[in-house]
Amino acid sequence: MSVTIRPALPADVRGIDRLVEPMTRTGILLGKDLVSYYEAVQEFLVAVDEHGEVVGCGALHVMWEDLAEVRTLAVHESQRGTGLGHRMLSALLERAAQLGLQRVFCLTFEVDFFSRHGFEVMSDVVDPEVYSQLLRSPDEGIAEFLDLARVKPNTLGNTRMLKILGHGD
Repeated sequence: MSVTIRPALPADVRGIDRLVEPMTRTGILLGKDLVSYYEAVQEFLVAVDEHGEVVGCGALHVMWEDLAEVRTLAVHESQRGTGLGHRMLSALLERAAQLGLQRVFCLTFEVDFFSRHGFEVMSDVVDPEVYSQLLRSPDEGIAEFLDLARVKPNTLGNTRMLKILGHGD
C-alpha cells in the first residue's frame, strides 16, 4: 500500500478528526473541536493512502522564535509497525529545520518512540524573559510546555521531551 505525506488541506480535516478521535477516547491524545483543526490546518502534515484516506497526521506548532511543538502525531492502526510514524515525525522535524527552529518539544506517552528520534526528557524550560512572554499565550500547548498547574489534569502520565535540532537528525 502506497502512502504519501503532504501538507494538509482543509478537505483533510474531517479525516484527521476521524483518525484522532478514537485515540482521544483512550486518553492517548487530547481531543479538539473541528474548528481547532481548521484553524491549525496549515500546521498539519497528513499521510494519505492510494484512496486519498488520511492514515496519519501530525502538526508542528511554532511557539517561539526557535521553538516548536510536535502535536497530534497519529497513525491509523492499520499502518502501525510500517514505519509511517517515523516518516511523519521526520517530515515534521525537517519542516522545523526549514523554518530555522532549533528546538522541538513534545508531550507524550511514547517516550521510547521520541527517544529514538533524539528527544530527551526535559529539565529546564526557557529563560525567564521568554517564560514571561509565553505565559501570555492562551494556547493550551504552551501551558503544557511550561508545565503550568492548570493543565496538569490533561497531562498526567505524559512526559515532556525536547529535541535540539542538529543533534542526531
